[in-house]
Amino acid sequence: MDVGLKRELEEKVRSGERLTREDGIALYESDDLAWLGGLAHEVRTRKNGDVVHFNVNRHLNMTNVCTASCAYCSFQRKPGEKDAYTMRIEEAVKLAKAMESENLTELHIVNGLHPNLPWRYYPRSLRELKAALPHVSLKAFTATEIHHFETISGLSASEILDELIDAGLESLTGGGAEIFDWEVRQHIVDHRTHWEDWSRIHRLAHEKGLKTPCTMLYGHIEEPRHRVDHVLRLRELQDETGGFQVFIPLRYQHDFVDMKDGKIRNRLQARTTMATPAEALKTFAVSRLLFDNVPHVKVFWVMHGVQTAQLALQHGADDMDGSVVEYKITHDADNYGTPNKLTRDDLLDLIRDAGFRPVERNTRYEIIREFDGPDPARRETPQPMRL
Repeated sequence: MDVGLKRELEEKVRSGERLTREDGIALYESDDLAWLGGLAHEVRTRKNGDVVHFNVNRHLNMTNVCTASCAYCSFQRKPGEKDAYTMRIEEAVKLAKAMESENLTELHIVNGLHPNLPWRYYPRSLRELKAALPHVSLKAFTATEIHHFETISGLSASEILDELIDAGLESLTGGGAEIFDWEVRQHIVDHRTHWEDWSRIHRLAHEKGLKTPCTMLYGHIEEPRHRVDHVLRLRELQDETGGFQVFIPLRYQHDFVDMKDGKIRNRLQARTTMATPAEALKTFAVSRLLFDNVPHVKVFWVMHGVQTAQLALQHGADDMDGSVVEYKITHDADNYGTPNKLTRDDLLDLIRDAGFRPVERNTRYEIIREFDGPDPARRETPQPMRL
């Protein structure tokens, strides 16, 4: 990158001037990852100090039966397939209760778009889960699922959200976003929820007082300009509503496990390579610099691996997600030795090892407990990147 442009971008960031689309593309074109990481670290430090947030959560997928066949997805199954499943609500509650140990604070619920389940299954499941786990926040359903509920119920998204909130919903999930630009989206998504409906549903959720996450699936057939466009759409919606709490870049993964049944459901992998750790860190850094009005950037360690997740904390991220026990949707496709579970103590060690101070949060990013950071008396104790 030209020295003059680098200086201009630094001055913009440090003065709080908003970066443009052209700036975002230029940042992706830079091969100076240390400079990018340092600039993003300045921003995350101004917003969040030396803190890394985490929560104690569990994932619950009540059905993997889905009408869609998205090109990147190895989770979905069609009705009648050998390993297709749909839980009775009583089964889901029993499984959730078994996850309750370790002071669980959040249940994260995402499902396939089931063609036959009635609408009433979903609010009833939340009511019964909330009754069984009254102190656990329910973060449930993507905007794609809410759009699907409109179809099967005949209700509007506003009515659906009202009923789900009444049943105990505290936040939507951020899924269904993938990449919004149609140039890419038409090749990777096999459902009808695109930017117009995804943004409509999150806007409604924000109007009703919900705070939600937003995501981006990167590292497949998209180009950096599509990532920039994706973030700027979210930034504009955040200007309007202020309802996004956190941005989560999600690394696209190849399908290494499900092909064992003879079916390669991930149709992108024949023409893609997964994002390298360096590309992942660049994506976190540029996202933190562009998305100036979102408080937090989360690294989902399940999809990036533990070491890359730790490094992302030096490249703009300030949240390491939670102590996930079972994550089916993409972890089935991970052939890199990422653990299935991190306990609270594991997360504390990883965050301190990266040089930060752990803070446990709830779904609303309210602080539950603050912990000591790395011991400064130990010479070998890592420290965050210096500003």
